[in-house]
Amino acid sequence: MMRPALRTLAVLSLSLSVGACSTVKGWFEIDDDEDPTQPFELQDITETVKIKRLWSEGVGDGQGDGLYHIQPVLSGDRIYAASADGEVVALDRMKGKTLWDVELDTQLSGGVGAYEDSLFVGGSDGSVMRLDAGDGSVLWKSKVTGEVLAPPQGDGRHVVAQTYDGKLFGLDYASGEKKWTYDSNVPVLTLRGTSTPILRDGRVYAAFANGRVMALEADSGDIAWEVRVAISQGRSEIERIVDIDGSMALAGNELYAASYQGRIAAIEVTSGRKLWQQNVSSFSGVSTGFGNVYVADADGTLTAYLRGGQGVRWTQSDLGYRELSRPTPVNSYVAVADFEGVVHLISQVDGSFAGRVEVDSDGARADMVADGNILYVYDNGGTLSAFEITPLDK
Repeated sequence: MMRPALRTLAVLSLSLSVGACSTVKGWFEIDDDEDPTQPFELQDITETVKIKRLWSEGVGDGQGDGLYHIQPVLSGDRIYAASADGEVVALDRMKGKTLWDVELDTQLSGGVGAYEDSLFVGGSDGSVMRLDAGDGSVLWKSKVTGEVLAPPQGDGRHVVAQTYDGKLFGLDYASGEKKWTYDSNVPVLTLRGTSTPILRDGRVYAAFANGRVMALEADSGDIAWEVRVAISQGRSEIERIVDIDGSMALAGNELYAASYQGRIAAIEVTSGRKLWQQNVSSFSGVSTGFGNVYVADADGTLTAYLRGGQGVRWTQSDLGYRELSRPTPVNSYVAVADFEGVVHLISQVDGSFAGRVEVDSDGARADMVADGNILYVYDNGGTLSAFEITPLDK
């Protein structure tokens, strides 16, 4: 069964080999009346939350035409965002007031990472930049081997960046000098994206297109452990895709990761021991909250797994094939955006719908971020919005 997110990728890949063959014309055409992956129509819900838009601001051309997932980041009393055409902005997180706005001379493909007084972005030309969070000035610019499709991360000593060609780079925080490189085994066919590396306590946790999660020493790039989350299966290259493209979640001493056409797994970060796993197929990533681990399956099912590995707390299956974003906990709810730019709020307790709001008909691919009862959504067209989420008075 071909998932919606793979249609374009699969057709483009196959067209390279069959474009000149008139005898196969029509083989890959999809009849929506017969397509089992056609997105579900939205059903009426009883709203139990009030969703108030606090502010909205435009940020360049948003995600541009590169199918990017450039995401905002919260740091202190500010929120930072960047666009594919090179605009980077700092906004007051509560009022939406622009504090500074810079235009870089680089097309951006990954960002925004933040650590104390610094921001990190990556370019489609393989550049990694450290910016001053105070005014957006470029502190240094380093070059790696491919597109940086996820936010680079820093910790005051190191900066790590992951590239679309399967490499992970360790850079010096002060100078941007390249210290080490890890090169993974990239499958023949992959999804368009990479997971965001996590940098904590001198280790880097990274996930790759071969279905593996690895821990590396931030100083040297030496491998501390590796875990196979998914194993390629099937006859075709499409069937064998097991990318871990979505964001991982680190909670306490446990790391959670989910692959496409594979599994969601809980990993003990000290040893790399796999604590539990469940079959799943996700391209958007995982998050945690209320003692749950949330993941949106490629078929549109949103599932809350119990963090302790006891199984499923609840599932919500009314958003079938709507290409859901990474679930984002906000207050007592979890938010997901779909391909039509509708953000759905779902109870973390039982998975019931609580409310919805449309932000952009072109969708919102980037991970949303939240703090308390404020949800920040950066849509594909480049509008960054803040929403206040409060329960309706009963």
